[in-house]
Amino acid sequence: MKTSQDAACRLFFPWFTLTTLERLVRWVLAGIFIYSGMIKLMDPARFAEVISGFGLLPKPFLFPAALSLSSLELVAGVGLIFAIRGSLSVIAAMLLMFIAVLVYGIHLGLDIDCGCFGPEDPEQAYKGLKVALVRDAVMMAALVFIYWGRARTQSWSGRSKNQL
Repeated sequence: MKTSQDAACRLFFPWFTLTTLERLVRWVLAGIFIYSGMIKLMDPARFAEVISGFGLLPKPFLFPAALSLSSLELVAGVGLIFAIRGSLSVIAAMLLMFIAVLVYGIHLGLDIDCGCFGPEDPEQAYKGLKVALVRDAVMMAALVFIYWGRARTQSWSGRSKNQL
């Protein structure tokens, strides 16, 4: 059932639909993950140093973790653009992990860079953890919107129009 708001929206923006908004949100989220992965892949050694600041991994695992996370961000972001099955779930899992690590860092009072978009300005380090937590929460809300959009477009046969 269409509401008067839908009719008004279509009157002024005939191209705009919830599907368009969902696609736009998906592309923005994908772009963030692609950019983040590329920046980190340019200098994985520095990203490994940032990871070491959290004290969660032994030294031999830092560089492989930096490469793996960066590559996974890049691949999942590309997958999200092309609606490849599983990419949305991978991004959701990474965001949950990032949020858990940020909460851990804030809880311990760590004064370090979050490493979200590669090594950043050390002067903004601790404040950066809180800002990164809010940013990740907003991205998680965007994921919920995309999941909702996917469920909304589910056909009666149980097959999804979107392959995410």
